[in-house]
Amino acid sequence: MNKNLRWKILTALGVTALAVWSFYPPSQKVKLGLDLQGGVHLVLRVQTDDALRLQTQTAAERLRDELKTQGIDVTDVTEVDPTTLKVTGVPGDKDAEFRRVAQDQVGADYDREPGVQGEYTFRMKPNIAVRTRQETVTQALQTIERRVNALGVSEPLVAVTGSAGDQIMVQLPGVTDVARAKDIIRSTAVLEWKAVDGGPASTKEALLQATGGQVPSSDEVVPGADDSSSGETVYYLLRKAPVVSGTMLRNARPTLDEYNKPAVSFSLDPEGARRFSRFTGANIGKRVAIVLDNRVQSAPTIQGRIGGEGRITGSFSQQEVQDLSLVLKSGALPASLTYLEERTVGPTLGADSIRAGVISSLGGLITVALFMLVYYKVAGINAIVSVMLNLVILLGFMSYVGAVMTLPGIAGFILTIGMGVDSNVLIFERIREELRTAKGVRAAVAAGFDRVFLTILDTHVASMISAGFLFQFGTGPIRGFATTLFFGLLSNLFTAVFVSRTLFETYLSRRSVTTLSI
Repeated sequence: MNKNLRWKILTALGVTALAVWSFYPPSQKVKLGLDLQGGVHLVLRVQTDDALRLQTQTAAERLRDELKTQGIDVTDVTEVDPTTLKVTGVPGDKDAEFRRVAQDQVGADYDREPGVQGEYTFRMKPNIAVRTRQETVTQALQTIERRVNALGVSEPLVAVTGSAGDQIMVQLPGVTDVARAKDIIRSTAVLEWKAVDGGPASTKEALLQATGGQVPSSDEVVPGADDSSSGETVYYLLRKAPVVSGTMLRNARPTLDEYNKPAVSFSLDPEGARRFSRFTGANIGKRVAIVLDNRVQSAPTIQGRIGGEGRITGSFSQQEVQDLSLVLKSGALPASLTYLEERTVGPTLGADSIRAGVISSLGGLITVALFMLVYYKVAGINAIVSVMLNLVILLGFMSYVGAVMTLPGIAGFILTIGMGVDSNVLIFERIREELRTAKGVRAAVAAGFDRVFLTILDTHVASMISAGFLFQFGTGPIRGFATTLFFGLLSNLFTAVFVSRTLFETYLSRRSVTTLSI
């Protein structure tokens, strides 16, 4: 045996051993997808109108404050719908000044429509509305991904789905506490600090007595827990526009309050700290409400200027504090979510799928082996070994890179068997043609592999490009199939060209062969 052949044999054995090491033991190193391992499949719809409404409310508050600063007294600035706000009672002698202020404050995002008797309607520009909806879905997707990753789920799938582009599919393989996962995913965790204009009061009617029973357009009524130990629901009158929002949150972590009860400590980014410091410095002696998901957690009195550190207290359990810290750190959802679909996949279904996939693969492999032995005789053993090593190396590839095995992935394994046979058939038929030209056995084998190599390489590269597109633009099962297909093509290129040729050369090196059983 020459030195070159010895190195080929060692390379083939080394790659095989490395592949076995990568996936053994399979129970620990082969990751199973939702359809095999079991778990939960969710489809949620992002209520993008919430984001549009918040943007319109903020614009209305900004315009109202600037008009007051400029001394332009209008009757009201109200939000009509998620994309429309209306200003009434603009003084005629200040109409030009009003239009200038409105253009500066909301002109970039809203079209102005004049009415009668000093009335103006501002409608969000269509391109701004479309962009806001898209950004809302993207932000929701990224936030859910961060929350799911923080749960420690192995290989979750989070992707946009649906024709309208406002639905998000979430697959959580191996999740057992489905209720907790749903709560964390769906929790909007909108954290806001708002100025308190009234309250607390035991009823809404009592709260609004000072305002004539009407909620001012710039305010809203928000429920909350009583600061006393009774924990009864009370109501606050708060400014709609927040002083600081959760988007300015830099970090959140579990802690204990002064009574040694679970609480959440937080810190703000520089912009949030600057705003909060300016607000608290100008409102000493007044109250500020900490609002989480439209419920007042606490409304302390401002004793002095506060910087970028604070704490959220309330009737929290230790688990609630852990979950709240998680969702706050991952970022607030830009809009609420509604569940459209929920399916739980049991592990029994996964076991049945694995069993059926293994039986199908073995059935295909045995059928192929019998065909190769009958048609190519002793040379068929070469093809069988090549295909089997192909599957071993493929499994090692997927385990090493952490790819998830799915039911379509098992279909990819069966397809890999077909690709391996196809490549060997091309090579064997070419060797047969070379033998018919009265070439020697060694020369025929060498010519067969050399002349078929470019054909095999061309087909495999083209298929890899297709697999890349499937992975890039597909979701769920399609990506699982594309992953198996890609690595199957790589391993097949190695086994069909390198391993199979090494087996032929090893057989021919040990004896004087004048004929080849093929």
